[in-house]
Amino acid sequence: MKKIIITSLISLMLATNASADTDSENNLSKRNPGEVKDCFEGVNRATFKFNQVLDGAIFQPVAKAYRVLPSPVRAGTSNALDNISTLVTIPNNILQGELSKAGVNTGRFIVNTTFGIVGIFDVAEKIGFPEYEKEDYGQTLGVMGVGEGCYLVLPVLGPSTARDTFGSLANLMGGDPWYNITTVNDTQYFSDFDYWASRAGTGIDFRAKNLDSFENLEKNSMDFYASVRSLYLQDRQQKIGNSNKITETQNDSDWEEIETQ
Repeated sequence: MKKIIITSLISLMLATNASADTDSENNLSKRNPGEVKDCFEGVNRATFKFNQVLDGAIFQPVAKAYRVLPSPVRAGTSNALDNISTLVTIPNNILQGELSKAGVNTGRFIVNTTFGIVGIFDVAEKIGFPEYEKEDYGQTLGVMGVGEGCYLVLPVLGPSTARDTFGSLANLMGGDPWYNITTVNDTQYFSDFDYWASRAGTGIDFRAKNLDSFENLEKNSMDFYASVRSLYLQDRQQKIGNSNKITETQNDSDWEEIETQ
């Protein structure tokens, strides 16, 4: 039950990300572009409504409370969570053939974990490391040409595709070193609580950054479900293509790869 509750706190991460286009068909794969079909739209819409109820009852209030914290506290928390996510980015850099980026991100992780006090301070950026770009297994599958399959809305976890869902499972099958350290291996320094708490923190941090834009999107969308679907697919397309384009209505710096990490 504890894991279910904590996991639910990160679902909001997948319930938002932005631009205003409501077209439901987007090209995700760089090698095999095609339409992303909403094969289970009826079920997806029902699940989407369920997730909205959770957002209103849990995520939004918690995010508002989080925004009351002093800015340095929120910045340090965000930096530390980004530092943890580097552990997933590095193996995906390697799988995508981006060995130089893997080296840079390894150096970034070492610097920030040590001199940055477990990543609370982004020392790597201050000494000239390139801006951090997250990668995940869903992106890697897209780069490899794997088709995206049907669009899905997962209970609690929110928007996804068949490909991204499978990619997310890789984190729980040994693909996430942080998951292995905290949950799989019996260590005296970390526990499974540390893993799930970090995932919950990532979701809360993201929701807090996007409170206003998410509310505006809901208020101005004729079909909120279709808007979120379009925005998620656009975001995935940009990340798979390593695009620097920023979506129009939300801060997508953390859209990450949090599905089931």
